[in-house]
Amino acid sequence: MASRSKCFVINLFSVILLFSPGAFAEKTFAKKKIQVGSEVLEVEVAQTPQQHAQGLMFRPRLGENEGMLFIFQGEETRSFWMKNTLIDLSIGFFDRNGTLVDVQEMKSGKGIPDSALKSYLSVKPAKYALEMNTGWFDKKKIKIGTKLRILP
Repeated sequence: MASRSKCFVINLFSVILLFSPGAFAEKTFAKKKIQVGSEVLEVEVAQTPQQHAQGLMFRPRLGENEGMLFIFQGEETRSFWMKNTLIDLSIGFFDRNGTLVDVQEMKSGKGIPDSALKSYLSVKPAKYALEMNTGWFDKKKIKIGTKLRILP
């Protein structure tokens, strides 16, 4: 009986740890070099559904040229929200050819109930999404039609 209780406590602790803010922040993503227009960056890459869901949750800040590239299996209208995201972000949506089709500014979801969070829908189908610090695309003069390349 004691071992069963101990097992329950350990499992409960694992569940609490899994869903705590720090659990997401400590997981690492692979990095890839990309080129957006004339800008060459090394960004984190989210490729799996679990990584897509985690994204940049619980990050207190990003460096000036840090970001996350979301790579999806197919090209379709994409929807993002800022659940548990502590910082404002810019998002660029790219089609299957790597052409920038939309840029949006997303507001932090800090302190906002899930039911009140805004969804950010791409205006055209996208295969890639690049999240950067707020204003990054404007600051770097990255316009609609700019190409994204994943470098070797």
